[in-house]
Amino acid sequence: MGKSQKTGIMRIFQALLVSYAITALLLLVLAVLLYKLNLDKGKVSAGIIGIYVVSAFAGGFLLGKLQKVRKFIWGLVLGILYFLLLLLVSFGVYHTLQGDVVNLLTTLVLCSAGGMLGGMFS
Repeated sequence: MGKSQKTGIMRIFQALLVSYAITALLLLVLAVLLYKLNLDKGKVSAGIIGIYVVSAFAGGFLLGKLQKVRKFIWGLVLGILYFLLLLLVSFGVYHTLQGDVVNLLTTLVLCSAGGMLGGMFS
């Protein structure tokens, strides 16, 4: 494995780490809002989806800045990896996949699009 490949992999991990840090922070804010405002299930679900998109966008934006070429592709890759890690964590916690296939595919599309848009805007 060449030095440029190692650097590319490290950049992906950095961007994923930033995405998950943003996710953790925004989920904490959502939890406080849920506690203070007694939000209903629909608003919480919309908030979670928004958090996924914003986090993937931020990671895609950062990775696009770091890679400097084919930014939208790198953002798309980040969005897909972000989704796969979410899926892996969810499976690890619940020992089953949460939601049906349509919900999973929708989340994949939203994470991928968020990452790609982040890369495009970088």
